[in-house]
Amino acid sequence: MGKAAVVRAFEEIRAALAVLQAEVDGAGSLPFSDIDPLAGLADGCLDILAQSREVEARVAGVKAKAAVGYAEAAHAVAGPEVPVVAQEMAVAAEIGCVLALGPRAAASFLATSHALTSSLPRTLEALQSGTLSWQHAIVLADETASLDVAGAAALEAHFLDPEAQDAARGCPAGELPAHRFRVKARTWRERHHAESMEKRHARGVAERRVEFRPDRDGMAWLGAYLPADQAMSGWNRLTAAARGLQGPAEDRTMPQLRADSFAAAILGSGDTRGGSTSLTSASASATAGVVAAAGPGAGAGGTDGAGPGHLAPVRAEVLVTVPVFALMGLTDEPGMLDGYGPVPASMARRLVADGAGSFYRVLVDPRDGAPLEIGRKSYRVPRAMRAWLRMRDGKCPFPGCSNTSLDTEADHLLAWHHGGTTGISNLGQPCPKHHRLRHTTGWKPTPASTNEPPSWTSPTGRHYTSEHQDWEPPKWPPGFLPGERSQSRQRSRARERSLPGERSLPEKHAFSPMPCEPPRR
Repeated sequence: MGKAAVVRAFEEIRAALAVLQAEVDGAGSLPFSDIDPLAGLADGCLDILAQSREVEARVAGVKAKAAVGYAEAAHAVAGPEVPVVAQEMAVAAEIGCVLALGPRAAASFLATSHALTSSLPRTLEALQSGTLSWQHAIVLADETASLDVAGAAALEAHFLDPEAQDAARGCPAGELPAHRFRVKARTWRERHHAESMEKRHARGVAERRVEFRPDRDGMAWLGAYLPADQAMSGWNRLTAAARGLQGPAEDRTMPQLRADSFAAAILGSGDTRGGSTSLTSASASATAGVVAAAGPGAGAGGTDGAGPGHLAPVRAEVLVTVPVFALMGLTDEPGMLDGYGPVPASMARRLVADGAGSFYRVLVDPRDGAPLEIGRKSYRVPRAMRAWLRMRDGKCPFPGCSNTSLDTEADHLLAWHHGGTTGISNLGQPCPKHHRLRHTTGWKPTPASTNEPPSWTSPTGRHYTSEHQDWEPPKWPPGFLPGERSQSRQRSRARERSLPGERSLPEKHAFSPMPCEPPRR
């Protein structure tokens, strides 16, 4: 055993990799399919990719445990006379040299490995079983770093324990792209953090700033750390402005148009043509003819006095979902800002009070917080139903896509001319790219439900589950649950009997769990 076993194991791994390499090259001893060798090779390559992901995760688990094992052994060998900080630097340096990592990356890898082996047992188990990748493990280590032991265990169980009281629904954590899993993990952390979100948000507001970072090829990054509502409104406004500049003669992409509109806004020039000498004369001349479309109402209307080549005012749309008790100021439960995630209740109330021109009555299931079904009999998707879809899906439902719901298009899953209805259960909202993918290739969405977006089936017949919203039951303020209300009445009546000469205050009426529709402004 010992070193000899390690050497033998890696020799077998190398031999197995040589076999897989030959199969990928089509040089295996037997074809994947005698009937259709080319289709068989394609399907076989997908099988190799799927199983390679599992093996990579298992190897990452071995690396994490090996790193921690080396660190503990090195500390024991060094003895107590070596300063702790110096020993940690020495360990990180050794691991960095072995893995060809820089000092910062090596320290980060070691910190994540320590977190997995000491406080995230479910994550390490999932990594070792191949159901969770190293990138997902990093997300869990990062999002639990500021939580106490109980909070970290709860977050981990929510995503990795199917028997948890409120387990995550929809696509399993390991099958989500790591960047999408980070969004879901951050959302859960914000909702359940032991410290008030209002306090954490206040600290963040105090740290707001603009940052500049030079880059290659005469380029640089300019970004701002802002409250989420301001940043989201700014992004949506740039998107609306960019859409207004698009047209048959405009050859700039959406990212380029956003960047040019951003530069025009902060430089105060109003010129949306961009300052790069690489812009073609066609794109520059197209600006004057198309800019009039970027008026009020998210890309429709006049220029409000803006001349050719100048950015007209654009109304940026922001969707915020607020629990009714938080809207009334009875709880501090976070609201949900579309395209971002949880925001402080105070921010949500301010957005509703200052920026909402109208409200839609939205009934939610008090058991899990999911929206309920509504019905329509026309082909056209009403605005209220579009808002409903945005709440159900949150973004384009194609696996791994991050396009927010402001960039999506309503789509009948079962076509209208084939008998499909215009109801929540028969609607999806893919982004333009995945809408085209659905209608021009073999990718097809599967049926949806009232609170679950459609999943997808690929041309090869493989099924991929879409990401689901992490709905949670609304939080009730003290004294508002039905049992608590009856106890409150009994206490009030007992108080009236014990103090006959004292006039009691009128009883607060029982509040319905379903929010009512406020009057239109």
